[in-house]
Amino acid sequence: MAFSSPTGARGGGRRSFTQDSSIAKHTLHRDTLRRVLAFARPYRRQLAVFLVIIAISAAAGALTPLAIRDLIDHGITAGDRDRVVTLALVIAGLAIVGAALTVAQTWVSSRIGERLIWDLRTAVFDHVQRMPLAFFSRARTGALVQRLNGDVLGAQQAFTSTLSNVVSNSLTIVFTLAAMLAMSWQLTLVSLVLLPAFVLPARWVGRKLAGLTRERYGLNADVAQMMNERFNVAGAHLVKVYGRPAAESADFAQKAGRVRDTGVQTAVLGTYFRAGLTTVAAVGTAIVYGAGGLMAIGGSLTVGMVVALTAYLGRLYGPITAMSNVQVDVMTALVSFERVLEVLDLEPMVADAPDAHDLADDLRRHGATLELDRVAFRYPAAAEVSLASLEDVATLGNDPVSDTLRDVSFSVPAGATVALVGHSGAGKTTISQLATRMYDPTAGVVRIAGADLRDVTQQSLHDAVGVVTQEAHVFHDTIAANLRYAKPDATDAELETALRRAHVWDLVASLPSGLETVVGDRGYRLSGGERQRLAIARMLLKQPAFVVLDEATAHLDSESEAAVQAALDEALSTCTSLVIAHRLSTIRNADLILVLSEGRVVESGTHTELLGVGGTYGDLYRTQFAADAARADEDVAAA
Repeated sequence: MAFSSPTGARGGGRRSFTQDSSIAKHTLHRDTLRRVLAFARPYRRQLAVFLVIIAISAAAGALTPLAIRDLIDHGITAGDRDRVVTLALVIAGLAIVGAALTVAQTWVSSRIGERLIWDLRTAVFDHVQRMPLAFFSRARTGALVQRLNGDVLGAQQAFTSTLSNVVSNSLTIVFTLAAMLAMSWQLTLVSLVLLPAFVLPARWVGRKLAGLTRERYGLNADVAQMMNERFNVAGAHLVKVYGRPAAESADFAQKAGRVRDTGVQTAVLGTYFRAGLTTVAAVGTAIVYGAGGLMAIGGSLTVGMVVALTAYLGRLYGPITAMSNVQVDVMTALVSFERVLEVLDLEPMVADAPDAHDLADDLRRHGATLELDRVAFRYPAAAEVSLASLEDVATLGNDPVSDTLRDVSFSVPAGATVALVGHSGAGKTTISQLATRMYDPTAGVVRIAGADLRDVTQQSLHDAVGVVTQEAHVFHDTIAANLRYAKPDATDAELETALRRAHVWDLVASLPSGLETVVGDRGYRLSGGERQRLAIARMLLKQPAFVVLDEATAHLDSESEAAVQAALDEALSTCTSLVIAHRLSTIRNADLILVLSEGRVVESGTHTELLGVGGTYGDLYRTQFAADAARADEDVAAA
């Protein structure tokens, strides 16, 4: 049974900042930069070293043309052999120093970057783990993964590549212009005349490439989404059942073809751009050689100065071109940071109170009693639990939501079993989610062992509660690993005992790899009934004091259901149980049956008592439970 929470818009492709055409004009939140610096604070010493290395590297690069000038003017031209050898060694030394600085810069940058990635990823992952179920029912999984991958990497670039490029290019331009102006301000001004031919095409082509890149990202996201949905077991089964492989292949080919076309356009445009810049740079070099050569002939410049100026020209055009898009680079990195912070700022609706205590002490004193006292609940609106960017919508809707539960009160003594029945949407699963504190009630109190669940630690509550749902989830891992998720230190003997009690040990023992058998994606290598019994074994291994069964025997055949039900009856005889059921066999022996309708408890009592009343439960008995009742009568007659 799926819980009846409000659902958001269906997400399609991945949505990220790369789809925003006005990234450079994006307005950051006021405290974004402050929080970015807070993430950098633990690495301030490494960042200082990083910046020093960049500065030394830029200065060393600026010295090389000066050494070449002296080599020509004071070594070769003057016929000074010793100076030629010395300056040649100096140039070689500068090259070695530059290479060493590049290695050092990469080493420091990677240490900062990878540690920052770890900080951000673990922070986001830990935070998302604490979000309510409504968050996961609305957010697209791909969007969350993008925050942990693409946006975290983009944020990391703020402290590595973006910072490095901005500082390095700025220092290179400053050192280069200073040296060029000192040698010949006339040739320096001439060389700067060609700058618009670099900068303007760079900005125009940059926008065109950005548009193609954004489109390519979106198309790749669509292709990835299609593969993800069609390649899992459920999706592949649906495609085969409806006979759509040919249509799917054609759809995929169309999407992949567009990716191909944008790739060709990007490559061609990039080649035109690089060829154009190379041509402009060659023209600039020719102008400097020509004008400089004439000045050298006239005696106002030396040959070494002309060669040095030409070398500096190559170091000037590249950084200036790169700096023309620095605003976009910086804003892109900061927007990535902002998108990560956006997730971290979304407060979990369920959190431990500052003075929360361990539930274990209450359980020892009072036993696993359950009480709902005048409880009302409504599922949260989108703005309370989600982000527009995670749902692939422009803005979150503020859909009006009504109460799912209204003034619900009942109590269950320790060791008793209460069954919840009612039509779909009556509020049965909602009660189970409040009892396990997936949500907090809008009004009223939920207590276990006399303690308000908001006053106990979530960890101690989850340690005491076992849950088996209608669609039990298992990980793509071994049977042993799936079982030990409930009890990490369980021995193989304990695993076998739990599997025997769930009537699935014979199956596991017959498998070639036994407990080490990998169950496959979502457990699809097992049948529905086998997967359900594995989930029951996992719950039994935990030995909880309080158990929630949400139609736990729904996928079992009659024989397996009877066997597992007997095992559950025996295993849960000392537990307090909250059972949501649609089968008569599951609820007939319950100590208390609560009949829900439109979020209220309208009837309560035992099976016999409620049949005698002839109200809502009687109607349910004649509709939902009629087949079960007929089978039960046949069994009695046969006996």
